Amino acid sequence: MTDTSYDFGSGRADPDTFPVKALQAAARQAIEEEAVALTRYPGGLGHLGLRKAMARREQEREGTAVDPDQIILTNGSMQAVTLTAQTLQEAPGDTVIVEEFSYPGTLAAYRSLKLRMEGVPVSESGMRLDALEERLHSLSKVGRQAKFIYTISTCQNPTGATMPRRDRLELIALAQRFSVPVIEDNCYADVHYEGPVEPALYSLDDSPAQIYICSLSKILGPGLRLGYLIARSPVRDRVLENRNDAGGNLLAAAIAAKFYENGIWQHAAVTNAALKTKRDLLLQGLAQELSDACCWSTPAGGLFVWVRLPEDVDRKKLWALSQSSGVSYLPGSSFHVAAKDVPYLRLAFGHLSHADIGDGVRVLARCIRESRQSNAPRDFDSLF
Repeated sequence: MTDTSYDFGSGRADPDTFPVKALQAAARQAIEEEAVALTRYPGGLGHLGLRKAMARREQEREGTAVDPDQIILTNGSMQAVTLTAQTLQEAPGDTVIVEEFSYPGTLAAYRSLKLRMEGVPVSESGMRLDALEERLHSLSKVGRQAKFIYTISTCQNPTGATMPRRDRLELIALAQRFSVPVIEDNCYADVHYEGPVEPALYSLDDSPAQIYICSLSKILGPGLRLGYLIARSPVRDRVLENRNDAGGNLLAAAIAAKFYENGIWQHAAVTNAALKTKRDLLLQGLAQELSDACCWSTPAGGLFVWVRLPEDVDRKKLWALSQSSGVSYLPGSSFHVAAKDVPYLRLAFGHLSHADIGDGVRVLARCIRESRQSNAPRDFDSLF
């Protein structure tokens, strides 16, 4: 098996911006201050200092006050994904609504819970609300109301789409009309390069029907396994009732709280500048190598570029060629709600070096061309 030289598959931040010395200092202080607390179980809500720091993060971005006691710290955002689904699920086979292309971890979690997922098409503006309304109406007609809507509204994974404010308000109105809660996964909210910062759904609707998930994996590091959810009562209390792990990693939370005690923005400015440079290098490479054959997203943030392939690409051949050439990516089927083989792939760029991005795109482009059944120019002008 060929070693991977160009790993476009894994969504991770830039390792060169990981704040080693600052976290070392934070760890020393945290251990001294939390020595007694570390001998106890942390409880369902989690470390108060980090909850306060994340409340500040949300308030400063959204302009909406957040009570730290509405925040539940989790072992990464995936625990929040599973906990919220378990809270709203009534029985195996319950219907939930997701974007047609969505995060593979969420899709796997929902499958393991035996949820029946209804995929809604995605556009450059995120989940298509005309299709969502049609789906909600058809489910209502047959007495099969969705238990919740799950959406990645900002820098959607994998497509990079960001839902504008007007569509967010329409989504809220549709959810209210059909009495369906919304789970918003906003893990890329602060991995932002340009354009407006669109409001989180919970800041536009103060009802308990809005449940919010966020993470430190993308702004600090996934190895810390720190995520959180925001839920208002009574949903918050129901989530806590479903929690059975005695709480999250108190040491990691205490270190992160100390590191972020003055806010997240100073470090985010450093990481985002580095990531934007890498995004731009990837976009430049794609334009140089594949502008006649493919089209792709230009995400305003996040860690991924979504690439549409010509229909005549033999995708099995492309996968084999890429693997043997040392290039890794995630195919479109990994993100499709029904695991359908679709002509897309996702490229991550955060952890690669500048040189590897340029060289890797050239190798991938060669593999794509060798996997095509013709040399015809692409016959599409958009991602969808």
